[in-house]
Order: sequence, then structure tokens, then C-alpha cells
Amino acid sequence: MLTIHYFARYREQLGLEHEQLAWQPALTTIGALRELLVVRGGCWVELAANNLMCARNQELCNLNESLSDGDDVAFFPPVTGG
Repeated sequence: MLTIHYFARYREQLGLEHEQLAWQPALTTIGALRELLVVRGGCWVELAANNLMCARNQELCNLNESLSDGDDVAFFPPVTGG
């Protein structure tokens, strides 16, 4: 089982804070997970943004990061400060 968290504008646009997905062996990377979510269509295409940030098990990573059953994944927009 994967737990997926959506933050900031993604949470608002999807109307979803988090969800759980059954583990699938084809989900080898966070990028593969993102593709699975984007093909849902509609507001889910927002996750196709080039500047999407992600984390695996609470550590920042990139879309090439490997996934394993039981992982916790987060998607969020770039953070700016000032």
C-alpha cells in the first residue's frame, strides 16, 4: 500500500489531502506513480507540472526515486520564501 499526500494548491485543486493506493509492481518510481495519477484526467493533469516537487518517506527526492510497498509519497508545488 502506498500513502500519497497532496499539499498546497494540489490539495486544493484535487479536493484531496491524501489517499492510499494498492501497491503495484509497475510503480517502480515516483514518476511512474505520477503518470498513473495524471491519466485519471481532469484536475489530475495538474500533477504533470514541470516544477512539481516530491518526497518519499519524508525526504525530498526527484521523479526517478524508486518506490517500494509501504512508502509514503508527497507531491507539492515549489516553495518560495522571502
